[in-house]
Amino acid sequence: MSDRTAYAPTDRTVPTRSRERAAYDHATVHAILDAAYVCHLGFVRDGTPVVLPTLYGRVGTRLYVHGSTGSRPLRMAGQGTPGLPVCLTVTHVDGLVLARSAFHHSINYRSVVVQGVAHPVVDPDEKRTALDALVDHVVPERSTDSRPANARELAATAVLRLDLDEVSAKCRTGGPNDDPEDLDLAHWAGVVPVRQTYGTPVPSADLAAGTAVPAYLTRL
Repeated sequence: MSDRTAYAPTDRTVPTRSRERAAYDHATVHAILDAAYVCHLGFVRDGTPVVLPTLYGRVGTRLYVHGSTGSRPLRMAGQGTPGLPVCLTVTHVDGLVLARSAFHHSINYRSVVVQGVAHPVVDPDEKRTALDALVDHVVPERSTDSRPANARELAATAVLRLDLDEVSAKCRTGGPNDDPEDLDLAHWAGVVPVRQTYGTPVPSADLAAGTAVPAYLTRL
C-alpha cells in the first residue's frame, strides 16, 4: 500500500498523444475505478494477447478480480512466483462529440489504465475481504445483506490481486474541435450526453411476500 496522493508517471503510463488529458492523482483514478463495474483484463497466453471482461473491486490501492479456479488468467497467475503480467483498463463514455467534419468526431470519456503483475490471493482473510469488496463494488452494502461464500464456494473461486502502482487516468470533456474553416458549414455540432441510469428493482419470482426493497437499493 502507498501513502502517496498520486501515482508516479512511468514510460508506460504517459500517453504519447493529448498528454494534457492525463491524470495520476489518487482522487481522480479512484473515482473513475469506483464508478464502473466491468474492467478489461489483458494478458498474453502462448504468445497471443487475450483480453477478458470481468468484475473487479478496489480496496485502497489494490484491485481484486475473481473467477473460477479453472479460468486461464487465474491458472496462469498461479504458475511460478513472478505472477501474471497484465494490463487492466476501465472506461466510461460520457458523451458523443459530433463535429462538423467526420475527422473531428470524438467521445467524452474517463478511463484508467493499470499496468502490473497480478498475484493469486491465498490468504483466507484477504480472500474474504476481496470477495466482499467485489460484491460491494457493484452494490454498496450488499455483502452484509447476503450469505457469505461457504467453504466449497471459496475453494471453487480464485482471486487475483493487482497493486495500483503503475496507473494513469485520461479524460476528455467539452465540445467538438472543428477546424476554423469548417465553422460556417451547415452541419449540427455539439455533444450528446451519455448517462447510466438504474431502473426500479424487479423482485425475484420466488421472493417471500412482503420482503421490502433494501434502502441501499432505493439509494441507487
